[in-house]
Amino acid sequence: MYKYIFFTNVLKCLEERDMTKQELSDRSGVSISFLSDLTTGKGNPSLEKMAAIANALEVPLPLLLESTDMDTKTLEELAGKKVKSSLPHGFVRVC
Repeated sequence: MYKYIFFTNVLKCLEERDMTKQELSDRSGVSISFLSDLTTGKGNPSLEKMAAIANALEVPLPLLLESTDMDTKTLEELAGKKVKSSLPHGFVRVC
C-alpha cells in the first residue's frame, strides 16, 4: 500500500516542480527505468532509494509516505486489499 502512496506523491511533487523523471533520476541517482516502474506501480523501492528520491525532491521522506490525496476506495483498489489506518478510530492526520 505504501508504494502506491509514495509513487502518487512523487508524481505530484514532479508536477508541482515542473520536473521530469529524467531530472529526478539525475538528482537522485535512481535509474530512469526504475523511476518509470515506480511511477506505474510496478517498482518496489528500498528505503535507500526512497530517501534518495525524497532528497532530490527536497521533501521529508515521511511526507511522501504518510499523506495522500487519494480516497480510501481508490487506494484499496490499487493495493488490492483493505486499507488499515495507523490512527485510532475517529482520529485524522493533519499536516
